[in-house]
Amino acid sequence: MLDLPWTFLRKVRRTRRERKRLSEINRIGCHAASLRTANPERLREVFSSYETDSLWNSAIRKLTLCHIPDGSGGVNPGDRRALFYLICAFKPRSILEIGTHIGASTVHLAMALHMNRTFGHGGDPGGLATTPTRASMAERPGLVSVDVADVNDAVSKPWLKHGTKHSPVEMARRMGTGHLVEFVVDHSLDYLKKSHDRFDFIFLDGDHGAETVYQEIPSALGALDQGGVILLHDYFPGLRPLWMDGSVVSGPFLAIERLRNEGADFIVYPLGKLPWPTKLRSNVTSLALLVKPEGRGV
Repeated sequence: MLDLPWTFLRKVRRTRRERKRLSEINRIGCHAASLRTANPERLREVFSSYETDSLWNSAIRKLTLCHIPDGSGGVNPGDRRALFYLICAFKPRSILEIGTHIGASTVHLAMALHMNRTFGHGGDPGGLATTPTRASMAERPGLVSVDVADVNDAVSKPWLKHGTKHSPVEMARRMGTGHLVEFVVDHSLDYLKKSHDRFDFIFLDGDHGAETVYQEIPSALGALDQGGVILLHDYFPGLRPLWMDGSVVSGPFLAIERLRNEGADFIVYPLGKLPWPTKLRSNVTSLALLVKPEGRGV
């Protein structure tokens, strides 16, 4: 879908403002040694796993109890399924989610974690599972979800504004995964600075501003256990639209662009198209993995 001239100009101006704000942030060192390597061929196998298909068919019966509507501002249904498959493939013992919102992604991450713990850690498609370390196997909830707002506030009930019937913590409990999830109210950068925990899988879906993501990624790498993975949401390669509505979220790409220009040793692997629908009558996703090039360490 082609942009109208005024729409294009508005996008250009918005991107310029974001680049300017990003340029005002002092340079941050970015050490990617903790990232795992990944082969695109193996990654493609994640979404064609018969074993994970079976787990998904079992999980979806419980996930539908959450009554999460599409277009609610949360992660779209196709991306939620992708999150489930990724967790089933990488089999992390510990997950950090930045940006809870209504809990759409949270409950899918928690359910996949529950499936891994219930059915064991076999059937690893493509050899993607993380190797457990002493830090990642420490006693703590398997999933920590951080949001700057109290998404479970019983007074304001913010989830109702988005058409969701239950709070994130209620949804987790209804699925029997409440014990796996810890909800934290904090700014992502403050949490990452204070926390001494290490995670095998980190999902960045909070403040999508370039200046925030630029700071989040090095901090997330510092909180990543050896051989871990970082997943980005709303990554638009080359700032090109992914869907027919022409919308673009520029922050994650601009942040990655600067980090790479400053020598950060990682690659971004956009997941591209999924085997199932995502949004706007397409199967395109804005999810992208941060990994290390093959032949460089873990």
